[in-house]
Order: sequence, then C-alpha cells, then structure tokens
Amino acid sequence: MTILVTDSGFRTEERDWDFVPPDQLPVGQAGLAVELASDADPTTLSDHLHAIELIRVNFPEFADGRGFTIARVLRLMGYDGRIRASGHVIADQYAMARRAGFDEVEIDDELAARQPEEQWLRRSSWRSHDYQARLRA
Repeated sequence: MTILVTDSGFRTEERDWDFVPPDQLPVGQAGLAVELASDADPTTLSDHLHAIELIRVNFPEFADGRGFTIARVLRLMGYDGRIRASGHVIADQYAMARRAGFDEVEIDDELAARQPEEQWLRRSSWRSHDYQARLRA
C-alpha cells in the first residue's frame, strides 16, 4: 500500500492516479498526473503546467538530491499544484523536501514500519527549524 506523508502525518491516497511520462502528455486534457525521473528536465513541462494536477518526482536512492532541484525549479516556474516525492526518501529528508517545494512524500509499508509516523512528524515543523530561523532568533 502507498502511504503519503504530509505535515499532519500518514494518510492514504484517495484517488487512483494514472501517471504519464512528460513525453506522453495528452493535449487539451486537464487534471493530469505526471511522473518525472530524477534526471528529467522540468522545464519541458512549462507549456502543460496549467493542466497538471500532480507531479511525482522519483528518487532512485536517498543520496540522489536531483529531485529537490526539480521541485524548486517547478515552483520557480509558477507551478502551484501538488508535487510528490517518491522512492528513496527518508524521514531525515522530509524538512528539506518541504522547503524545496514538495507537498508530500510517498513511501511504502516497509519504510513506514522502519520509520514510523512519529519520526516524520518530528520533521514536520520544517518552517521553524531551518538555519535562517535559528539565525533570526
């Protein structure tokens, strides 16, 4: 089962998304869900952002930080829909994922068992525990 991690904890997905790769986006359709690889160029979506409801960015391993850059670039391009991190993202990376522009992280049951909800919730106050907030204090 897929578990979504948000600032309020674990939840399940209410909708069954049909993710498509960027090169197969249908024209003139709204409510789309796109799957981006960690090496994808997010600017290729610029003409379709208005029609995309959810972008899932794959993290092939937890040490691969390219997905954080993808989320940041999408936000700088003006995308205000949902961005989901998927794959090898661990609880320690949750605050960084939120700061980069992700709305949620998708994990599997195995990771949820190793890193329970409490570990993710400890990082959910991502706005107040960054280095800039500590410098302002």
